Amino acid sequence: MYNTNLDKLTDYPFDRLRALLKNIEGPKNKAPMIMSLGEPQHPPPALLMKTVNKHADQWAKYPPIAGTPDILNAIKDWLIRHYGLKSETINPEKNISVVSGTREALYMAGAIAIPPLKHKRQPIVLIPNPFYQVYIGSALMNRAKSVYMSATKENGFLPDFQSLDEDTLSRTALAFLCSPSNPQGAVANLEYLKKAILLAREYDFVLAIDECYAEIYDTARPPGGLEACQALGNNYQNVLVFHSLSKRSSAPGLRSGFVAGDQNLIQKFKILRNYGGASVPGPLMAASAALWKDNKHVEKNRALYRQKFDCADQILTGKFDYYRPAGGFYLWLNVGNGEEATKMLWEKAGIRVIPGSYLARKDKSGENPGAGFIRIALVQKPEFIHEALVRAIDTL
Repeated sequence: MYNTNLDKLTDYPFDRLRALLKNIEGPKNKAPMIMSLGEPQHPPPALLMKTVNKHADQWAKYPPIAGTPDILNAIKDWLIRHYGLKSETINPEKNISVVSGTREALYMAGAIAIPPLKHKRQPIVLIPNPFYQVYIGSALMNRAKSVYMSATKENGFLPDFQSLDEDTLSRTALAFLCSPSNPQGAVANLEYLKKAILLAREYDFVLAIDECYAEIYDTARPPGGLEACQALGNNYQNVLVFHSLSKRSSAPGLRSGFVAGDQNLIQKFKILRNYGGASVPGPLMAASAALWKDNKHVEKNRALYRQKFDCADQILTGKFDYYRPAGGFYLWLNVGNGEEATKMLWEKAGIRVIPGSYLARKDKSGENPGAGFIRIALVQKPEFIHEALVRAIDTL
């Protein structure tokens, strides 16, 4: 016996990509260039290892699962600095929980927010389409119905919550939103966020805002969910935001992030994590606190990404519906057929990307909004990016 819902988790995008390219050999005269995975390649700041070594004595202690006072206060101060929140509206112990990376926290959001029934019916989880795969896992493993909301050029690459009918909204228990979005790099403005929050409160569902790309942006800082709550009156009811050091500080191996917002939901998070969550080790929490306190390395990181988008501007403008995204570090290129383009790029150019259809599902119209696209991660050095994009243009 086992939980048969696991059988529905069969199409993880990178497994599908390996299967697609399994029998295709790349060119022997060109070094492979892996651009399918959004794993930051910038060197992590020296501050990270310096702080870990300084706190090496803490390896011998069980770390508090919700976070030490040092890291909780560092996160509070960052939220105040970054979003202009009022200090009195954020209680580090009540409104924040440290998590072992946002993947864990986003998955757990389902266990916290999804009841067995809502109004005596199967609950619904709203999922932006394309999406981060963990959103589906959270819905499926908690026996909810996933409703995919296509985020296309026509709606600014953001899900249109306002278009949902009364029946869907009344059954909704949880809605995921990613801003800046993966893969399109769209940013939800303050008015969009306020409307989504008001809708969550009106229909009593949890709005889970994935903000892991919050500090990877081009010119304008993306507004945040808690910032929108403050604009509505300093109440974080029904709202959770998720942040990570993986992208911000180029430290994906640190597995350190936080969830913040509605204190009642945060309390439930802490209860659940006591049973099934992974504690961030003490030295790594100390390093995380140091990283949240430091903005200089983030500014350097952001400048490097801008260089790479400058390169993309030069090579791709006017091709494949290219646009310079407002945030994140991906290109979302319309190549007509994402799978065929992916195979061609690997076979002819040695470039590994991922088909957009692997990051999305068919919506109610029967169309997969990612089918014509490929996603390219601009995580390598600028010179690597330049060579890869020139190869791609010569191939497609």
